[in-house]
Amino acid sequence: MCDHCSPCYTAQFPMTDQNKQDKAVYTPADLEALGFDPETDLGFPGEYPFTRGIQPTMYRGRLWTMRQYAGMGDAEESNRRYKFLLANGTAGLSVAFDLPTQIGYDSDDPMSMGEVGKVGVAIDSLEDMERLFDGIPLDKISTSMTINATASILLALYVAAARRAGADTRKLSGTVQNDVLKEYIARGTYIYPVRHALRIITDMFAWANEHVPDWNTISISGYHMREAGSTAAQEVAFTLANGATYVEAAIAASLDVDRIAPRLSFFFNAHNNFLEEVAKFRCARRVWAQMMREHFGAKNPRSWMLRFHTQTAGSTLTAQQPENNIVRTALQALAAVLGGTQSLHTNGFDEALALPTEEAARTALRTQQIIAYESGAAQTIDPFAGSYYIESLTAKLERDVLALQEQIAQQGGMLAAIEKGWVQSEIQNAAYEYQRSVDSGEATVVGVNRFTRDNEPGVPIQRIDEELERKQIERVRALRMRRDAARWQVSLDRVRDHARNGANLMPAILEAVESYATVGEIASAMREVFGEYEESVVI
Repeated sequence: MCDHCSPCYTAQFPMTDQNKQDKAVYTPADLEALGFDPETDLGFPGEYPFTRGIQPTMYRGRLWTMRQYAGMGDAEESNRRYKFLLANGTAGLSVAFDLPTQIGYDSDDPMSMGEVGKVGVAIDSLEDMERLFDGIPLDKISTSMTINATASILLALYVAAARRAGADTRKLSGTVQNDVLKEYIARGTYIYPVRHALRIITDMFAWANEHVPDWNTISISGYHMREAGSTAAQEVAFTLANGATYVEAAIAASLDVDRIAPRLSFFFNAHNNFLEEVAKFRCARRVWAQMMREHFGAKNPRSWMLRFHTQTAGSTLTAQQPENNIVRTALQALAAVLGGTQSLHTNGFDEALALPTEEAARTALRTQQIIAYESGAAQTIDPFAGSYYIESLTAKLERDVLALQEQIAQQGGMLAAIEKGWVQSEIQNAAYEYQRSVDSGEATVVGVNRFTRDNEPGVPIQRIDEELERKQIERVRALRMRRDAARWQVSLDRVRDHARNGANLMPAILEAVESYATVGEIASAMREVFGEYEESVVI
């Protein structure tokens, strides 16, 4: 028998499209070449640089929060789905809003035609928010809201609904995504020019710190950049660069870094390359900890901790052989758990076709529960620590992330890089390269370009009742007829005044939602002052 050289291993285990840059075998020599030091590069769980996780006991002390992203049609329909998920063991809610709500248009606006309730729940007013959470104790559950350009309005609606239900608003816990920078990069649901959008965010930071102290006022998102086609290293580098930009904006607004940083949270994608994803999460924690302590001078150890939610990769789901998506999602979820996530959403297997059915949502939740209670994965903290391959991969990703951040600095910082279209171009190039490899057959997608079948059996899909749009339009129009017009007008004027004079916008927005001003009306009041963002063409 020959020595265990790479050629023999390659012959026995052919390279796949996802590991061509990796060696076949890793040894202690690989760690030595990296200058790997377990004490400084790893430490212990719950200790700087948090490579091994931010909690000393991790899941042995408390499991991750099992969130299931849901929202469809109108508030009543979504409320039924939330109660179904809570009854099946979901520990926290995650709200999907429809496109008009995300970009600040009411359901009866001509811009909203055909989109009301289609990709999430339609929320126009405080009445809708109350119906959305009817019978759900807001001070006893955690709610994540995937909302960005209109995040300030939706947070105000949530706080107002909690007040009217008699909840202690200082006990509210949850997150608004509120990461507008990635909207300009990868997703597109922006409203205002970049620098005005940042001002709204820092206003939320300051207001929430005083009034809803347990609320995470931003979830800095790499998820959508990965969905747009970024690499793992780009996902981490661009997400952390966005995070640094928000911290800089907060400091410029005279906010203390050690008051703001502990409330920052992140949102990452769990993609298909299982071991790369585990290493990615470990790398992200280490880079963020170093950035916060050494660059920003944060003194509070909680400021150094990268807390993150993970969602399995929607872009990897296939309409062909959709049952295969259950396997993809399970592996992605396991990578997130072994990578140390604090919160997790698992996609429904039918989401390449439509919003998930109850059966698909239940299967997705059961996937998490099986990992938590049957797999043993939660028993040991960072079980991959010290692995020749994982530590080498974590270090390689760290080098790639830092190199990308240096390129961002050369562009003049993240805001300048976004405004020039550089970040968008980098992601588009990565997406093109991957799609080219799929089209050529170099990269395998099971059931799509290999292992296909001729006759695809149909699967039941969730369909949104077209009548829901008409009913939602009738509701918002009826609200306008019966609200106190004088109070409503005064509240919108105050929003405009605060936008112009630099006063914190949140008290004015809260007053407006309590006066039954709609999401579209409040967003439009700020549009009048701030204007709208015009996208640069990236060539």
